[in-house]
Amino acid sequence: MSEATAAVGRSAGREQIAAILREGDRFLLTTHEGPDGDALGSLLGLHHLLEGLGKDSIMFLGAKEFPLPIEYRFLPLAEVFHELPADFSDRVVIFLDCGNLDRAATELAEPRGNRTLNIDHHHDNTMFAEFNLVDDSSSCTAEIVYELADLLGAEITPKMASALYVGIVTDTGKFMYDNTSAGTHRVVADLIEAGVDVDDIYRRLYEHVPIEKLRLIARALNGVDILCRGRLAVSYMTDDDYAVTGADESMTEGIIDHLRSIEGTRVAALIRDLGARGNAARKISLRSTGDEVDVSVIARAQGGGGHRRAAGFSTDLPYREITRTVGDGLEAQLDSE
Repeated sequence: MSEATAAVGRSAGREQIAAILREGDRFLLTTHEGPDGDALGSLLGLHHLLEGLGKDSIMFLGAKEFPLPIEYRFLPLAEVFHELPADFSDRVVIFLDCGNLDRAATELAEPRGNRTLNIDHHHDNTMFAEFNLVDDSSSCTAEIVYELADLLGAEITPKMASALYVGIVTDTGKFMYDNTSAGTHRVVADLIEAGVDVDDIYRRLYEHVPIEKLRLIARALNGVDILCRGRLAVSYMTDDDYAVTGADESMTEGIIDHLRSIEGTRVAALIRDLGARGNAARKISLRSTGDEVDVSVIARAQGGGGHRRAAGFSTDLPYREITRTVGDGLEAQLDSE
């Protein structure tokens, strides 16, 4: 038995994960519910990497994840499986950008005897897989996938480079968040040299905005609640908001960044009705504006998780209870300083 196959349920280094990828033949790749740019970019990037190595790789996302947010619909995801393949038991399952199993598709939430890999950068990752490569010093999971490609000596094709660039540019907030390092910029330089069309990707992510989304943004900003002595900015997107604007829940991507920019805000919260689209009535995204508040602590208390500055959870609680819960969590951290 090789070192790559000897351990169970432990932290794994990049070399060990690279060895498993090199040795394996068939893989199933997946990511967290409500996938964002890093989730989708790392998913596609690793898929292209494995195919370039001659491996049998398939991507899996639950059907309820579609349609994707409008920003990500240009990504080539037509081959994504919505049902587990007949040979699922023979595949290594790789979870990307997924902090815990509760955020994975329900079809994958229960162990089935597969070898499992967990590749992520969330500091609160629960290390749920057989092999766990979790590095919270990385800007995003896509950056880790790039490093695995480098270790494996794989060719960085334009398709792979573009997918990984989407993961990096979105999870670093266009390189403005504090998770952006000099190493991140060196990785991006390599991706651009490999064929990324920076202008095209920027326009697809940020400038192909349908009028329905703009109307939804206007409605969200018009309905902002400023709570906790100006430190909490909240907006609530209801099914009525979607009906009036002609938008849908997938068009809420990016609204929270407007809330976070409000002067005096320490935490921004976007609450969305999910209707029949989710396992809970509402989904809450949280963003903090500095290190004073760790929003992942607030999210974990409600069964969610995420990063120190970006986290979320789902709940059946009504609006006022949600705002009280988030506000209490915010003030508990600020008052303990």
